[in-house]
Amino acid sequence: MFEFSVIGGKAAREIIGRNRPRIVEQVRETYLTHEAGASVNPDSYFLRFPEKPDARIIALPAFLGGGQEVAGIKWISSFPANIEQGIPRASAALLLNDYATGYPYAVLEASQISAARTAASAVLAAEVLSGGRRAERVVVVGAGIIARNILEFFRAREWEFGSVQVHDQLPQYGEALAEYTAVELGWEAEFAAELAPVLKGADLVVFATTAGEPYVTAPDSFAPGQLVLNISLRDIAPELVLGSYNVLDDVEHCMKANTSPHLAEQLTGNRDFVTGTLAQVINGDAVVGDDKPVIFSPFGLGVLDLAVGRFVHQEAQQSGQAVEIADFFGETKRW
Repeated sequence: MFEFSVIGGKAAREIIGRNRPRIVEQVRETYLTHEAGASVNPDSYFLRFPEKPDARIIALPAFLGGGQEVAGIKWISSFPANIEQGIPRASAALLLNDYATGYPYAVLEASQISAARTAASAVLAAEVLSGGRRAERVVVVGAGIIARNILEFFRAREWEFGSVQVHDQLPQYGEALAEYTAVELGWEAEFAAELAPVLKGADLVVFATTAGEPYVTAPDSFAPGQLVLNISLRDIAPELVLGSYNVLDDVEHCMKANTSPHLAEQLTGNRDFVTGTLAQVINGDAVVGDDKPVIFSPFGLGVLDLAVGRFVHQEAQQSGQAVEIADFFGETKRW
Protein backbone atom coordinates (compact mmCIF):
# COMPACT_ATOMS: atom_id res chain seq x y z
CA MET A 1 0.00 0.00 0.00
CA PHE A 2 2.80 2.43 0.87
CA GLU A 3 5.14 1.80 -2.03
CA PHE A 4 6.01 4.80 -4.18
CA SER A 5 8.12 4.89 -7.32
CA VAL A 6 9.47 7.38 -9.83
CA ILE A 7 9.84 6.67 -13.54
CA GLY A 8 11.99 9.09 -15.50
CA GLY A 9 11.56 10.20 -19.07
CA LYS A 10 14.39 8.07 -20.45
CA ALA A 11 12.90 4.90 -19.01
CA ALA A 12 9.41 5.91 -20.15
CA ARG A 13 10.58 6.52 -23.73
CA GLU A 14 12.42 3.19 -23.83
CA ILE A 15 9.33 1.35 -22.61
CA ILE A 16 7.08 3.20 -25.05
CA GLY A 17 9.52 2.57 -27.89
CA ARG A 18 9.28 -1.20 -27.55
CA ASN A 19 5.52 -1.25 -26.95
CA ARG A 20 3.95 1.19 -29.42
CA PRO A 21 1.55 -1.31 -31.03
CA ARG A 22 0.32 -2.38 -27.58
CA ILE A 23 -0.16 1.25 -26.56
CA VAL A 24 -2.41 1.85 -29.58
CA GLU A 25 -4.57 -1.05 -28.40
CA GLN A 26 -4.56 0.40 -24.86
CA VAL A 27 -5.83 3.69 -26.25
CA ARG A 28 -8.51 1.90 -28.28
CA GLU A 29 -9.81 0.08 -25.19
CA THR A 30 -9.71 3.30 -23.17
CA TYR A 31 -11.85 5.14 -25.71
CA LEU A 32 -14.39 2.31 -25.56
CA THR A 33 -14.33 2.32 -21.75
CA HIS A 34 -14.88 6.07 -21.74
CA GLU A 35 -17.72 5.77 -24.26
CA ALA A 36 -19.34 3.15 -22.02
CA GLY A 37 -19.33 5.60 -19.10
CA ALA A 38 -16.80 3.73 -16.96
CA SER A 39 -14.58 6.78 -16.45
CA VAL A 40 -14.56 10.24 -14.96
CA ASN A 41 -12.87 12.90 -17.07
CA PRO A 42 -13.50 16.44 -15.73
CA ASP A 43 -12.67 19.55 -17.67
CA SER A 44 -9.00 20.47 -17.84
CA TYR A 45 -7.91 23.36 -15.64
CA PHE A 46 -5.73 26.05 -17.21
CA LEU A 47 -3.21 28.11 -15.29
CA ARG A 48 -2.33 31.17 -17.37
CA PHE A 49 0.10 34.03 -16.82
CA PRO A 50 -0.67 37.71 -17.46
CA GLU A 51 2.83 38.45 -18.75
CA LYS A 52 3.05 35.25 -20.84
CA PRO A 53 -0.28 35.01 -22.68
CA ASP A 54 0.87 32.14 -24.92
CA ALA A 55 2.06 30.00 -22.00
CA ARG A 56 -0.05 27.78 -19.80
CA ILE A 57 0.08 24.86 -17.37
CA ILE A 58 -2.84 22.46 -17.55
CA ALA A 59 -4.16 20.04 -14.93
CA LEU A 60 -5.97 16.96 -16.25
CA PRO A 61 -7.54 14.92 -13.43
CA ALA A 62 -9.28 11.66 -14.31
CA PHE A 63 -10.43 8.23 -13.20
CA LEU A 64 -10.38 5.15 -15.44
CA GLY A 65 -12.44 2.08 -14.59
CA GLY A 66 -13.21 -0.85 -16.85
CA GLY A 67 -10.71 -3.12 -15.10
CA GLN A 68 -7.98 -0.47 -14.92
CA GLU A 69 -9.18 1.15 -11.68
CA VAL A 70 -6.70 4.01 -11.51
CA ALA A 71 -7.05 7.69 -10.74
CA GLY A 72 -4.55 10.46 -11.21
CA ILE A 73 -3.64 13.81 -12.62
CA LYS A 74 -1.34 15.09 -15.36
CA TRP A 75 0.27 18.49 -14.85
CA ILE A 76 1.55 19.62 -18.24
CA SER A 77 3.05 22.94 -19.23
CA SER A 78 3.12 24.48 -22.68
CA PHE A 79 5.63 27.29 -23.10
CA PRO A 80 5.97 27.93 -26.86
CA ALA A 81 8.84 30.38 -26.30
CA ASN A 82 10.97 27.39 -25.29
CA ILE A 83 11.32 26.58 -28.97
CA GLU A 84 13.37 29.74 -29.47
CA GLN A 85 15.90 28.31 -27.00
CA GLY A 86 15.98 24.95 -28.75
CA ILE A 87 14.22 23.10 -25.94
CA PRO A 88 10.85 21.28 -26.05
CA ARG A 89 7.69 23.32 -25.67
CA ALA A 90 6.01 20.89 -23.26
CA SER A 91 7.02 19.31 -19.97
CA ALA A 92 4.86 17.24 -17.67
CA ALA A 93 4.46 14.98 -14.67
CA LEU A 94 1.80 12.33 -14.09
CA LEU A 95 0.70 11.21 -10.63
CA LEU A 96 -1.07 7.87 -10.29
CA ASN A 97 -3.39 7.11 -7.35
CA ASP A 98 -4.56 3.76 -6.04
CA TYR A 99 -8.35 3.55 -6.41
CA ALA A 100 -8.84 1.45 -3.25
CA THR A 101 -7.10 3.84 -0.84
CA GLY A 102 -6.52 7.05 -2.77
CA TYR A 103 -2.81 6.87 -1.99
CA PRO A 104 -0.47 8.02 -4.77
CA TYR A 105 1.86 5.22 -5.80
CA ALA A 106 3.91 6.61 -8.68
CA VAL A 107 5.00 9.77 -10.44
CA LEU A 108 6.15 9.61 -14.05
CA GLU A 109 7.87 12.12 -16.30
CA ALA A 110 4.91 12.59 -18.56
CA SER A 111 5.94 14.49 -21.65
CA GLN A 112 6.70 11.04 -23.08
CA ILE A 113 3.37 9.68 -21.80
CA SER A 114 1.47 12.63 -23.24
CA ALA A 115 3.21 12.41 -26.61
CA ALA A 116 2.62 8.65 -26.77
CA ARG A 117 -1.10 8.80 -26.01
CA THR A 118 -1.53 11.66 -28.49
CA ALA A 119 0.34 9.77 -31.19
CA ALA A 120 -1.44 6.51 -30.46
CA SER A 121 -4.86 8.16 -30.69
CA ALA A 122 -3.90 9.79 -34.00
CA VAL A 123 -2.74 6.51 -35.52
CA LEU A 124 -5.75 4.64 -34.16
CA ALA A 125 -8.06 7.24 -35.72
CA ALA A 126 -6.24 6.94 -39.05
CA GLU A 127 -6.70 3.17 -39.03
CA VAL A 128 -10.36 3.31 -38.03
CA LEU A 129 -11.34 6.15 -40.36
CA SER A 130 -9.37 4.98 -43.41
CA GLY A 131 -10.03 1.28 -42.94
CA GLY A 132 -6.42 0.38 -43.68
CA ARG A 133 -2.76 1.16 -43.09
CA ARG A 134 -1.65 2.81 -46.29
CA ALA A 135 -1.44 6.38 -47.56
CA GLU A 136 0.26 7.32 -50.81
CA ARG A 137 0.93 10.97 -49.90
CA VAL A 138 1.22 12.21 -46.33
CA VAL A 139 1.61 15.83 -45.23
CA VAL A 140 2.79 16.62 -41.70
CA VAL A 141 2.27 20.21 -40.55
CA GLY A 142 4.46 21.10 -37.58
CA ALA A 143 7.80 19.42 -37.00
CA GLY A 144 7.98 19.08 -33.22
CA ILE A 145 8.10 16.18 -30.80
CA ILE A 146 4.41 15.31 -31.23
CA ALA A 147 4.79 15.05 -35.01
CA ARG A 148 7.85 12.84 -34.59
CA ASN A 149 6.00 10.58 -32.18
CA ILE A 150 3.03 10.28 -34.53
CA LEU A 151 5.32 9.16 -37.36
CA GLU A 152 7.06 6.70 -35.03
CA PHE A 153 3.72 5.18 -34.09
CA PHE A 154 2.71 4.94 -37.75
CA ARG A 155 5.94 3.03 -38.40
CA ALA A 156 5.39 0.75 -35.40
CA ARG A 157 1.91 -0.11 -36.72
CA GLU A 158 3.50 -1.00 -40.08
CA TRP A 159 1.85 1.68 -42.17
CA GLU A 160 2.92 2.02 -45.79
CA PHE A 161 3.58 5.58 -46.96
CA GLY A 162 4.46 6.47 -50.53
CA SER A 163 5.98 9.80 -49.50
CA VAL A 164 5.95 12.21 -46.57
CA GLN A 165 6.14 15.99 -46.88
CA VAL A 166 6.88 18.04 -43.78
CA HIS A 167 5.95 21.70 -43.44
CA ASP A 168 7.04 23.96 -40.60
CA GLN A 169 7.37 27.74 -40.32
CA LEU A 170 10.96 27.16 -39.20
CA PRO A 171 12.72 25.36 -42.06
CA GLN A 172 15.45 23.89 -39.85
CA TYR A 173 12.89 21.91 -37.88
CA GLY A 174 10.96 20.83 -40.95
CA GLU A 175 14.16 19.66 -42.61
CA ALA A 176 15.24 17.85 -39.44
CA LEU A 177 11.97 15.90 -39.20
CA ALA A 178 12.06 15.09 -42.92
CA GLU A 179 15.60 13.75 -42.54
CA TYR A 180 14.61 11.73 -39.46
CA THR A 181 11.62 10.31 -41.33
CA ALA A 182 13.80 9.22 -44.24
CA VAL A 183 16.82 7.94 -42.30
CA GLU A 184 15.27 6.49 -39.15
CA LEU A 185 11.80 5.49 -40.33
CA GLY A 186 12.55 4.55 -43.91
CA TRP A 187 9.97 6.58 -45.81
CA GLU A 188 10.71 8.93 -48.66
CA ALA A 189 10.44 12.41 -47.12
CA GLU A 190 11.14 16.03 -47.94
CA PHE A 191 10.63 19.49 -46.49
CA ALA A 192 7.88 21.59 -48.06
CA ALA A 193 8.35 25.34 -47.75
CA GLU A 194 4.77 26.15 -48.84
CA LEU A 195 1.77 24.45 -47.27
CA ALA A 196 -1.14 25.11 -49.67
CA PRO A 197 0.36 23.30 -52.69
CA VAL A 198 1.18 20.10 -50.77
CA LEU A 199 -2.23 19.87 -49.14
CA LYS A 200 -3.76 19.26 -52.55
CA GLY A 201 -3.60 15.60 -53.44
CA ALA A 202 -2.54 14.36 -50.01
CA ASP A 203 -4.33 11.28 -48.73
CA LEU A 204 -3.50 12.01 -45.11
CA VAL A 205 -2.78 15.35 -43.40
CA VAL A 206 -1.48 15.63 -39.83
CA PHE A 207 -1.63 18.96 -38.01
CA ALA A 208 0.69 19.07 -34.97
CA THR A 209 1.47 22.75 -34.43
CA THR A 210 1.21 25.36 -31.68
CA ALA A 211 -1.20 27.53 -33.69
CA GLY A 212 -3.61 29.61 -31.63
CA GLU A 213 -6.06 30.44 -34.41
CA PRO A 214 -6.96 29.12 -37.87
CA TYR A 215 -4.71 29.84 -40.81
CA VAL A 216 -5.95 27.11 -43.18
CA THR A 217 -8.92 28.99 -44.58
CA ALA A 218 -9.13 28.47 -48.35
CA PRO A 219 -12.40 26.73 -49.28
CA ASP A 220 -10.60 24.14 -51.41
CA SER A 221 -7.92 23.30 -48.83
CA PHE A 222 -9.25 19.75 -48.36
CA ALA A 223 -10.72 17.29 -50.83
CA PRO A 224 -13.46 14.65 -50.52
CA GLY A 225 -12.12 11.46 -48.97
CA GLN A 226 -9.06 13.21 -47.54
CA LEU A 227 -8.31 12.28 -43.92
CA VAL A 228 -7.20 15.15 -41.70
CA LEU A 229 -5.83 14.51 -38.20
CA ASN A 230 -6.51 17.80 -36.45
CA ILE A 231 -4.23 17.04 -33.49
CA SER A 232 -3.36 20.65 -32.66
CA LEU A 233 -7.04 21.61 -32.91
CA ARG A 234 -6.81 25.26 -33.97
CA ASP A 235 -5.29 25.25 -37.48
CA ILE A 236 -8.49 24.81 -39.49
CA ALA A 237 -11.14 27.45 -40.22
CA PRO A 238 -14.64 26.62 -38.95
CA GLU A 239 -16.06 26.84 -42.48
CA LEU A 240 -13.85 23.88 -43.46
CA VAL A 241 -15.05 21.98 -40.42
CA LEU A 242 -18.66 22.54 -41.47
CA GLY A 243 -17.94 21.02 -44.89
CA SER A 244 -16.49 17.80 -43.51
CA TYR A 245 -17.29 14.69 -41.55
CA ASN A 246 -16.20 15.45 -38.00
CA VAL A 247 -15.10 12.77 -35.57
CA LEU A 248 -14.09 13.84 -32.05
CA ASP A 249 -12.70 11.99 -29.05
CA ASP A 250 -15.22 13.61 -26.68
CA VAL A 251 -17.77 16.15 -27.89
CA GLU A 252 -18.09 18.19 -24.71
CA HIS A 253 -14.36 18.48 -24.24
CA CYS A 254 -13.74 19.54 -27.83
CA MET A 255 -16.36 22.29 -27.70
CA LYS A 256 -14.30 24.75 -25.71
CA ALA A 257 -11.14 26.88 -25.79
CA ASN A 258 -11.79 28.04 -29.38
CA THR A 259 -10.82 24.79 -31.02
CA SER A 260 -11.85 24.53 -34.67
CA PRO A 261 -14.98 22.50 -33.75
CA HIS A 262 -15.79 25.03 -31.03
CA LEU A 263 -15.51 27.88 -33.54
CA ALA A 264 -17.84 25.96 -35.85
CA GLU A 265 -20.34 25.61 -33.02
CA GLN A 266 -20.11 29.33 -32.30
CA LEU A 267 -20.63 30.09 -35.99
CA THR A 268 -23.73 27.92 -36.38
CA GLY A 269 -25.17 27.80 -32.87
CA ASN A 270 -25.45 24.02 -33.02
CA ARG A 271 -23.47 20.78 -33.20
CA ASP A 272 -25.19 19.24 -36.19
CA PHE A 273 -21.84 19.07 -38.00
CA VAL A 274 -20.50 16.48 -35.54
CA THR A 275 -20.56 12.98 -37.01
CA GLY A 276 -19.74 11.25 -33.73
CA THR A 277 -16.89 10.11 -31.52
CA LEU A 278 -14.13 7.76 -32.55
CA ALA A 279 -15.51 5.15 -30.17
CA GLN A 280 -18.90 5.44 -31.88
CA VAL A 281 -17.25 4.82 -35.24
CA ILE A 282 -15.46 1.77 -33.79
CA ASN A 283 -18.77 0.50 -32.40
CA GLY A 284 -20.59 1.13 -35.69
CA ASP A 285 -22.80 3.86 -34.22
CA ALA A 286 -21.37 6.59 -36.48
CA VAL A 287 -20.26 6.39 -40.10
CA VAL A 288 -18.09 8.53 -42.37
CA GLY A 289 -18.10 8.56 -46.16
CA ASP A 290 -15.75 9.57 -48.96
CA ASP A 291 -17.90 12.39 -50.34
CA LYS A 292 -16.40 14.94 -47.95
CA PRO A 293 -13.12 15.35 -46.07
CA VAL A 294 -12.91 13.50 -42.75
CA ILE A 295 -11.49 15.48 -39.82
CA PHE A 296 -10.50 13.86 -36.52
CA SER A 297 -10.26 16.37 -33.66
CA PRO A 298 -9.06 14.94 -30.32
CA PHE A 299 -9.05 17.33 -27.37
CA GLY A 300 -6.89 14.90 -25.44
CA LEU A 301 -8.44 13.01 -22.53
CA GLY A 302 -6.86 12.53 -19.12
CA VAL A 303 -8.03 8.91 -19.09
CA LEU A 304 -5.62 8.22 -21.96
CA ASP A 305 -2.74 9.50 -19.85
CA LEU A 306 -3.83 7.21 -17.04
CA ALA A 307 -4.03 4.18 -19.31
CA VAL A 308 -0.61 4.75 -20.87
CA GLY A 309 0.93 5.83 -17.56
CA ARG A 310 -0.37 2.74 -15.78
CA PHE A 311 0.99 0.56 -18.59
CA VAL A 312 4.43 2.22 -18.45
CA HIS A 313 4.49 1.89 -14.65
CA GLN A 314 3.75 -1.82 -14.80
CA GLU A 315 6.39 -2.39 -17.47
CA ALA A 316 8.93 -0.34 -15.51
CA GLN A 317 8.37 -2.41 -12.40
CA GLN A 318 8.77 -5.65 -14.32
CA SER A 319 11.94 -4.47 -16.06
CA GLY A 320 13.49 -2.91 -12.97
CA GLN A 321 13.38 0.60 -14.43
CA ALA A 322 11.15 2.05 -11.70
CA VAL A 323 13.02 3.85 -8.91
CA GLU A 324 11.45 2.98 -5.57
CA ILE A 325 11.35 5.79 -2.99
CA ALA A 326 11.63 4.31 0.49
CA ASP A 327 9.66 6.02 3.29
CA PHE A 328 7.94 8.42 0.91
CA PHE A 329 4.99 8.54 3.31
CA GLY A 330 5.87 10.01 6.66
CA GLU A 331 3.14 8.23 8.59
CA THR A 332 1.69 4.85 7.73
CA LYS A 333 -0.37 4.26 10.89
CA ARG A 334 -3.16 6.42 12.20
CA TRP A 335 -2.06 5.91 15.83
